[in-house]
Amino acid sequence: MYQYDEFDQRLVDERVAQFRDQVNRYLTGQLGEEEFKQLRLRNGLYLQAHAYMLRVAIPYGLFSSPQLRKLARIARVYDRGFGHFTTRQNIQYNWLELEDVPDLLAELASVEMHAIQTSGNVVRNITSDHFAGVASDEVEDPRPYCEILRQWSTLHPEFSWLPRKFKIAVTGATTDRTASLLHDIGLQIVANENGGRGFRVLVGGGMGRTPVIGKTIREFLPRRDLLSYVEAILRIYNLLGRRDNIHKARIKILVNQLGIERFRSLVEEEFDRIRGSAPALDEGELQRLGVFFAPPRYARAPREDREYARKRKSNPFFASWIDRNTQDHKVPGYRIVLVSLKAPGVPPGDINADQMDGLADLADRYSFGRIRATHDQNLVLADVAEADLYTLWHGLIRLRLATPNIGTLNDMICCPGLDFCSLANAGSIPIAKQINEKFAALDYLYDLGEIQLKISGCVNACGHHHVGHIGILGVDKRGEEWYQITLGGSAGSDAALGERLGAAIEKPRVADVVGEILEVYLALRGDGERFIDTYRRVGIAPFKERVYASHSKSENRFERVAATA
Repeated sequence: MYQYDEFDQRLVDERVAQFRDQVNRYLTGQLGEEEFKQLRLRNGLYLQAHAYMLRVAIPYGLFSSPQLRKLARIARVYDRGFGHFTTRQNIQYNWLELEDVPDLLAELASVEMHAIQTSGNVVRNITSDHFAGVASDEVEDPRPYCEILRQWSTLHPEFSWLPRKFKIAVTGATTDRTASLLHDIGLQIVANENGGRGFRVLVGGGMGRTPVIGKTIREFLPRRDLLSYVEAILRIYNLLGRRDNIHKARIKILVNQLGIERFRSLVEEEFDRIRGSAPALDEGELQRLGVFFAPPRYARAPREDREYARKRKSNPFFASWIDRNTQDHKVPGYRIVLVSLKAPGVPPGDINADQMDGLADLADRYSFGRIRATHDQNLVLADVAEADLYTLWHGLIRLRLATPNIGTLNDMICCPGLDFCSLANAGSIPIAKQINEKFAALDYLYDLGEIQLKISGCVNACGHHHVGHIGILGVDKRGEEWYQITLGGSAGSDAALGERLGAAIEKPRVADVVGEILEVYLALRGDGERFIDTYRRVGIAPFKERVYASHSKSENRFERVAATA
């Protein structure tokens, strides 16, 4: 993984010192609330419902075992013993004292970590495929490009005050595990007819109160032009994006307002103007950075370890974990292990300090000391030898990190919601708990097959409900928590926005309504059909009829409020 040089370390250390001074001036009354807000946001610090929250950057989701141990220490010393992994491949701490934050940032800097640009109207943490470098369907490892974009965009003077936050995702595989169609810029590594590598460039995707699927602005961009073209897009957005209305300020609004053809024309014109003077992607620098992401020294292994195969055959619990929580690796004799942060009774994405320390030890022993964060709020040990899987499984069981539920209904995405977030209208974590309790039987979950359930506590859509096979959005109705259901969303290569099922549902009924939706699916699914396949075949009507017909005789209060929801 990338290692800081002297310049990187000095930049991060100086940033800590600057923020320490800013905090001191705020606490002594020399900085006003609004002045300090802009400074703290650019250092990843939010003021939430109960305390300050810090979002720590994990560029393209890759971090080391020493860094994970530091994150564990921060959870113990500065927070309440846990951290929360997000859909942006970052980790958040929700219970911080402002006076402690400079010391916390100094500790992060000691292990080459920071919180710079994890908030504010800037280019946020560059995200990528959590299987980068090990996926069998990979065209090229995207992480060197992510690192180049990270260095280029960090503290970029021209783009430090954009109309709104800006998110970039890069994928190098044929399977899109980055939700690239739902980012301000999505970059997909492709090869042209001559075998040359470049990017398909998408622009204007996003969720929030106005969900939009990104549009292709360039089918093929030579990789040498990456920085120039991204700069051209950002310049047009910086010039023309709205600043008078926070809800209309994202680039997706500008692209839709102008139309993709007009927006493309403006970007191409700017690109032609600056390409001679803007930095080109240097092949030497690309090769230099590529060394940081070179494959580890894999041990020679048979195509299938006999002892591993025997244990898998004889132990159904181990076999279930292998089937659900591991993936094929491009190197024979190895597998990719997904570490579930979705144990029953635990808020999705949460991990405590002891689990972090224990997982760091397992990463050192079995996966070359590297860990990855996913977009689904799980973690990955990407390079585990088959011969080590059984012992690793037992280690994860001891840490309560071996729940065999990856890809199931209970492997849900869930934002912090009303429990923490000052923007939320309703709770998300209690809904996740309600669903977990109702659908606790693993055999039933396995029979359902792949279902992506995603929960957001407000229209900002941090839980990505728009693109869930089943999406749940919390809304406020006269001071009470209600929930809108959407069906048919997808965040992959076949990205789609879910369709609203109907009127909002009362909080106590959400899991029951999910159950009714699943009953319709089980009744109508064809051979081998996933939930999303059945939905696309039959449409929303049978699901809507079942849910609302079954409630037609509910108490008058439900009917009265639902009619206005």
